Amino acid sequence: MTKPNREDQGSRLDGLLRFCLENKLVVGLLVLFVTAFGIMVAPFDWEVGDLPRNPIAVDAIPDLGENQQIVFTEWMGRSPQDMEDQVTYPLTVALLGLPDVKTVRSYSYFGFSTIYVIFEEQADFYDSRSRILEKLSSLPADALPADVRPALGPDATALGQVFWYTLEGRDENGNPAGGWDLDELRSLQIRILRAHTEGVQF
Repeated sequence: MTKPNREDQGSRLDGLLRFCLENKLVVGLLVLFVTAFGIMVAPFDWEVGDLPRNPIAVDAIPDLGENQQIVFTEWMGRSPQDMEDQVTYPLTVALLGLPDVKTVRSYSYFGFSTIYVIFEEQADFYDSRSRILEKLSSLPADALPADVRPALGPDATALGQVFWYTLEGRDENGNPAGGWDLDELRSLQIRILRAHTEGVQF
């Protein structure tokens, strides 16, 4: 195999430039088409008249995690080996049979079991949740100990969920008002907000 020399590369570039200079109408139409398409799919709230808009969805923090669901099981006072033998292993075997499952990872702790069911990328997030719930509800009565109830994890991706809030003073018209020092804001945070939100899942 011979490497292309610089003369061949230069001749190709010369040919492209010559084509662009000789066919200005074609190049102009191509530029207009690419620009219009870029405006149609741009992830901004632009008003562009009659041009149809289909903005690309963009996440501030892209979720690069796997398509997974988590199953938690508590059985207080049991050793990790008991959890593995009587809870984690039977659940893992049952969940491996679900459609579009790529792999299942399980961990057994003292009185606690966690099973990560990882689905193929094309599997729908909420469809996979409903399949797991159906499988858990259809387990045979003797598959798990009598007082063990597996539960599906929260409706969140592997990236997790973060709740952000701010404490702001308001005047009688509802507009933000300043004049609050850090001691007052911390006191409001500890005595009022935290006291009312303990145990609340957002």
